[in-house]
Amino acid sequence: MIRYLSLAIIMAIISVSCQPSVETNTPSDQTISDKVDSLMSLMTLTEKIGQTNMYNGTWEFTGPVPADNGSQEKAEQIKNGMVGAMINVLSAKATREAQKMAVENSRLGIPLLFGYDVIHGYKTMLPVPLAQAASWNESAARQGAEIAAREAASAGQHWTFSPMIDVSRDGRWGRIMESAGEDPYLSSVMARAWVQGYQGESLADPATIAACAKHFAAYGFAEAGRDYNTVDISDQTLFNVVFPPFKAAADAGVATFMNAFNEINGVPATGSTFLQRDILKGAWDFQGFMVSDWGSIGEMVTHGFARDNKHAAELAMNAGSDMDMESRAFERELEALITEGKVDVVALDDAVRRILKLKYELGLFEDPYRYCDEEREKNTLLARENLKGAREVAQKTMVLLKNEGNVLPLSKEVKSIAVIGQLAASKDIPLGNWRGQAVSNSAVSLLEGVQSALSTQSKVSFAEGYVLSKGTRDFIHELDIQPGNEDGFPEAIRLAKSSEVVIMALGEDCYQTGEGRSQADIGLKGNQQQLLMEILKVNKNVVVVLMNGRPLAIPEVMDQAPAIIEAWFAGSEAGNAIADVIFGDYNPSGKLPVSFPYHVGQEPLHYDRKNTGRPVTNEFDNGLVFWSHYTDAPTEALLPFGFGLSYSSFEYSYFSITPKEKGATITVEVTNSSNVAGTETVQVYVRDMVATVTQPIRRLVDFQQIEISAGETRKVTFDLSEQDFGFYHKNYQFYAEDGAFDVMVGGNSRDLLSMGVTLSF
Repeated sequence: MIRYLSLAIIMAIISVSCQPSVETNTPSDQTISDKVDSLMSLMTLTEKIGQTNMYNGTWEFTGPVPADNGSQEKAEQIKNGMVGAMINVLSAKATREAQKMAVENSRLGIPLLFGYDVIHGYKTMLPVPLAQAASWNESAARQGAEIAAREAASAGQHWTFSPMIDVSRDGRWGRIMESAGEDPYLSSVMARAWVQGYQGESLADPATIAACAKHFAAYGFAEAGRDYNTVDISDQTLFNVVFPPFKAAADAGVATFMNAFNEINGVPATGSTFLQRDILKGAWDFQGFMVSDWGSIGEMVTHGFARDNKHAAELAMNAGSDMDMESRAFERELEALITEGKVDVVALDDAVRRILKLKYELGLFEDPYRYCDEEREKNTLLARENLKGAREVAQKTMVLLKNEGNVLPLSKEVKSIAVIGQLAASKDIPLGNWRGQAVSNSAVSLLEGVQSALSTQSKVSFAEGYVLSKGTRDFIHELDIQPGNEDGFPEAIRLAKSSEVVIMALGEDCYQTGEGRSQADIGLKGNQQQLLMEILKVNKNVVVVLMNGRPLAIPEVMDQAPAIIEAWFAGSEAGNAIADVIFGDYNPSGKLPVSFPYHVGQEPLHYDRKNTGRPVTNEFDNGLVFWSHYTDAPTEALLPFGFGLSYSSFEYSYFSITPKEKGATITVEVTNSSNVAGTETVQVYVRDMVATVTQPIRRLVDFQQIEISAGETRKVTFDLSEQDFGFYHKNYQFYAEDGAFDVMVGGNSRDLLSMGVTLSF
């Protein structure tokens, strides 16, 4: 009887205080705040602690609870209201059963929050995030996140642990595939788009899910590019490179943040008061909640920062971590810590208030089962409109790296094409790593895309040629890349010799990138390059299609192959999207979000380097030894950040700068000098020539993507403010200093028009 009375009280609170605001048709912030306060007044200390606890779904909720692996204990905790959220409970049916366990058994019936790693799609796979960043297109990134959210929400999910917006300058780091690349400004643009795509206009819309900005902070700067490794960076790098995408996500209203595995200034991020309370919840006034990464609270013991799990719980809660993912530290230790006065109950109340706020925003108190509609799930997953959208997004991510002699686009009247390479026929590798609930071998392969694009009058032949990987390939197991043998070479060479054109796929297995997949060598594995060189001996008309989730060191390929398309891991519709570009149905417009090195020894590599006292410039390249360079490799990138060709050609002219109060207006004319309409991404970079803290030789501050008809000239205008010319200095203070600046405009970070200007702020 007590339980039913409590539920009646809760429902009364909801009905009285949940009047929708007129403007948004969703509860106002004040209404939600009042509602949270009312509920918290009914909660015991243990019930509050329960809201900070997240469990992994370790059994099928649609069946009986197994007696092993702790499932019985977890089930009892859920029924007792001691769990706030769960990860990896999948399907509308399973989440309904798990939700029922919580709301129909616990004293207050507080609903669970269900989260999942929806990184670049749920069932329908979009291109991996690094590829989406190559679109340089906010609407494409937003569209991809909308598709992912729609599918995930239909399958009972409320929350995704995405976007990952760690700036990364090191191609060896496996998780670079989840990022937006090396630049803080482009990463900020993508962060905003992804958050808006996941969360829509309102989280009350059941087709949206809550986003999570991760990993706060500096996870992408792991030493030696080795995942989970320590991080040691300056405050200047932290403030000006690492923080901007997270600030953009916070400004876009991201619902949650996730802290990082690494340390900052000797303090694990999970226990950092500076990151969580001073910056995130202080300077940025973030109103959502902070969730730990998997086990990261307990890992502070291994770091040598906490004595034991109890001490780790104390440090994490006091620092501002609000929810514990699978460390079981808050669940088991917080009550004693509060009783002993080592954790103030005010800190716990703040964490619980933030968690409950999101549950109200999602409408879970109004209807705990609103995401558990099996019919909607059936009609939404892999829906035709989702696959169509995946193809559209993938088209925009393709980067044309080389097109010597205008080999591309290929004519659909071609008589014979040899498609070569294991990657070309794979229906699984294009799905990428971190693939949600994608069906294995469900992607459109490159071979299938080529075949679909051509009529039966064209002969399409296939030879595997090389074998990149065999054996176990999945998220959990290590991938063993074997050197391979040359058994498939003769057939591939025979087909290449007898065909008009060769399309050859090179790159990586998708499980070579991703979490825990850092590599010391980022060249082509196996004997792929060797086969390419043999193919080029018998047929010069070769189009290379790269499939990868990180920048690759491929100088020989760039030198020898006449045409190269960077296709990334492009998702469910990969083959169709690649074929659209190859045969000219889509004019490529992508630009690289990362620099490609000549050699792995150049990593970490990024365009926005500092000048130093002996810089990488031609004035020192005169036979002298004592300047910043390698003696056995180039210093610059093989392919620079922002680079990407088109079937159109663009020329820049009439560049001008007009100073204004606290900024400048930039204009430039861009002409499409070809006979093909195309899209160009006009990029603006600045350099502060003399500053109280040394500045990069250039940094991206703005860009516009414009469509230009054949023969057309368009004038492009940028209004730059003091925010574009300034930087963060001591104590996270922003400065825009008077003086001389270089402003640069062009189609990539290397080939730029430059002009000096003196500005006052």
